[in-house]
Amino acid sequence: MIYEWHYDDEQSILLRTFLRNQGISKRLLAKIKFHGGEIRLNNKTENVLAKLQKGDHIWVQVPDEGEHETTVPVDIPIAIVYEDDHILIVDKPAGVASIPSRKNPHLSMANRVKGYYKRQNYADQVIHIVTRLDRDTTGLMLFAKNRYTHALMDQQLRNKTIQKYYYALTSPYNRLEEEHGFINAPIARTDDSIITRQVKEGGKDALTEYWTARRYRDGHLYRIQLHTGRTHQIRVHFTHMGAPLVGDSLYGGPDNDIVKRQALHCKALVFNHPLTGERLTIETDFPTDFKDWLAQEEEKEGRSYDGTAIRI
Repeated sequence: MIYEWHYDDEQSILLRTFLRNQGISKRLLAKIKFHGGEIRLNNKTENVLAKLQKGDHIWVQVPDEGEHETTVPVDIPIAIVYEDDHILIVDKPAGVASIPSRKNPHLSMANRVKGYYKRQNYADQVIHIVTRLDRDTTGLMLFAKNRYTHALMDQQLRNKTIQKYYYALTSPYNRLEEEHGFINAPIARTDDSIITRQVKEGGKDALTEYWTARRYRDGHLYRIQLHTGRTHQIRVHFTHMGAPLVGDSLYGGPDNDIVKRQALHCKALVFNHPLTGERLTIETDFPTDFKDWLAQEEEKEGRSYDGTAIRI
């Protein structure tokens, strides 16, 4: 992959400093130098100790990664929501893990995306996951298509410029009284499990923002933004507030004949494009079980539901 910049500052700096400011790490610089990449300054091959002057043109070729990694490609279709040369966003179904595990080494979204890359014969076939989801959470997952883009997106995660918006269906027994509010409660592992989490003093800081989207007799629909990224954060916070998610048996959520998994869906991602800087909003639709549950509740309220009746 080729990347180009123009240097427009009056102050002279080292080429190395400029490249580090663009998110090219010391490790990636070594890959460029020793594994088939190239750095040019004004169309001339140059080393990183060269000094930049205003008006200089920088050209960098990052070597292809090929497919040298352990993720096994599988030929299972993926639902692509957005794709360009740098990023891929897919809509993950329920029941599929984000990454392979010892028990399920071949069926994850990483395996499926690797299979897609292979079918497309992409030069870079190494998997770079930027945002992941629990196995039974549906919705948007963001992949970087090469290591440089991954570094840029990781920087956005650290700077909190990637916004993730979820929707959750919660139990009818309790509701959050405020139409809009925050749940600010630390999260830690439970003492008897490596899987489950709980709100616990001394845990890691966790902040969840929510908006009430719909209130029904048999449950509620919330729009949620994560301000931190703790394991099971939404599920733990809503359980802590007395409103566990529909179908979330791990955290005491009520069983449901329609939604037979935790009712959580990542509906939108908002972030800066890693190369252009453009602010992007990528959205997907509700999954079928969400739509069916909402249709049932709308009908109980005496309203027809055609799949577009609820606008948020």
